Amino acid sequence: MAEETYEGEFYCVKCKEKREAKGIVVVNDKGTKMAKAKCPVCSTNLNRILGRA
Repeated sequence: MAEETYEGEFYCVKCKEKREAKGIVVVNDKGTKMAKAKCPVCSTNLNRILGRA
């Protein structure tokens, strides 16, 4: 099974700007899908909540 990916806008709290990035989709303990990526400018971890799994 291939890993699910998400490509789109993430908000970087360090840069205080929206960034385009590509990351993997994970499901947290509460069953919410989240996309995780790295900021292409400052390398900070980015998270985006996508909704229920």
